[in-house]
Amino acid sequence: MKKIFLSLLLLLSVTFIAAQKTKYNTISNIPYYNEATANADTYIKERCVLDIYYPKNTKGFTTVIWFHGGGLSSGNKELPEGLMDKGFCVVSVNYRLSPKVKVQKCIEDAAAAVAWTFKNIVTYGGDNSLIIVSGHSAGGYLALMIALDKKWLKAAGIEANSIAGLIPLSGQTITHFEIRKERGIPDTQPVVDEFAPLYHVRADAPPLLLITGDRELEMLGRYEENAYMMRMMKIAGHKQTTLYELQGFGHNMTEPAFPLVVKEIQRITALKTK
Repeated sequence: MKKIFLSLLLLLSVTFIAAQKTKYNTISNIPYYNEATANADTYIKERCVLDIYYPKNTKGFTTVIWFHGGGLSSGNKELPEGLMDKGFCVVSVNYRLSPKVKVQKCIEDAAAAVAWTFKNIVTYGGDNSLIIVSGHSAGGYLALMIALDKKWLKAAGIEANSIAGLIPLSGQTITHFEIRKERGIPDTQPVVDEFAPLYHVRADAPPLLLITGDRELEMLGRYEENAYMMRMMKIAGHKQTTLYELQGFGHNMTEPAFPLVVKEIQRITALKTK
């Protein structure tokens, strides 16, 4: 019994020391468009940048790309505390905002940031077969659009199914209300067209974890949108779609969601590396 106790104590000590040795580095405001594109448009130069937070002494790490919320009309890149110091890299992205640009440009920016990560993460020690895309609210919508409608990443030279996993938090799955606003359609009028993730359900998409707040506390039927997305993905033949509803939490449900996000990242990483 004493030997077992000492062995366990040694294992815990080694694990603690290893965790203590993991150092992280942050590089801020990296342009994800090429220099010519950025220099030709001052708004691209201002907004189309990302931050990268990565473990310095690790090779082959997983990367999570995080898109901020704000209705596609506000917000700024952030490194969520709930995703930091977990052994993986976080890439936090700014994108252009409506009404300065049409929403299509927001989606193009999201695809360009993901493409930059695929092409450059190896330079920092990452594995570009272990890239997961996530985000909250408008960020979740962007994640869904570029992963499910292959044309956005194809234009940036990336196959959408190269994404290892997709984790939108309270993302809109119908046509985004900011697009409806561009068309003079109220946000209470549902629309499903090419700018709706629901329009692009497919069996061969990356693993999908949908997380929302409580259906009675969420905004504008957001839980029900995600529930319908889950059902239609399964009907389409997708084998790895899961939906969590966080009881007691409204639309701003990121903090209680992050442990679920981390668990899914670890699950995907384990499956990909075994």
